[in-house]
Amino acid sequence: MNKALKYNISLVTSAFVCIVVLMSSCKTDPNSPGVEYMPDMYRSPSYETYSTNPVFKDSMTAQLPVAGTIGRGEWPETGSLINALPYAYPNTLEGYIAAGEELKSPLAKSADAAAEGKAIFEKMCMHCHGPKGEGDGKLIGTGKFPPPPPYNGPALKELPEGKMFHTITYGKGLMGAHASQITKEDRWKIIQYIQELQQL
Repeated sequence: MNKALKYNISLVTSAFVCIVVLMSSCKTDPNSPGVEYMPDMYRSPSYETYSTNPVFKDSMTAQLPVAGTIGRGEWPETGSLINALPYAYPNTLEGYIAAGEELKSPLAKSADAAAEGKAIFEKMCMHCHGPKGEGDGKLIGTGKFPPPPPYNGPALKELPEGKMFHTITYGKGLMGAHASQITKEDRWKIIQYIQELQQL
């Protein structure tokens, strides 16, 4: 290889290196990464929540999870198989009745479970149902909402645990759904505590 060719190759290589250095170092924004090669490969495009999905034109960007999938934070992360089991009863009157007839708690009755249920009840339920489940919670005391029936009253004293679970899951009447706030296992613990209140 002659000297002129070697000189031209080194000159082109040097020029290329200088251009690359200049392109990567010349930037006005200190947070900018500079020139990026194929940025979409590692920086996903951001879509506005609930806007039209660019992939599926007839739906939104926020999609519902596939039926039967396990929610984040549930089993196996918590180690509880109870939380992993899909809930088989639909949010209908028929589902409510079927849950009352067929659904039974997978948790063994225990003082520890009822005590844990009481702690969760005091955080999630007491503001409406009251400390003893008599429908006299602080929120009801404002006069803005009608009181729920007492747990030991005729309407709820003999309520099956399956119907309780269904109600906590989907809500009923003025009571909202709590499935996104309370795990399945914790719902059963609350029910153990409610069953104690039903006997007062």
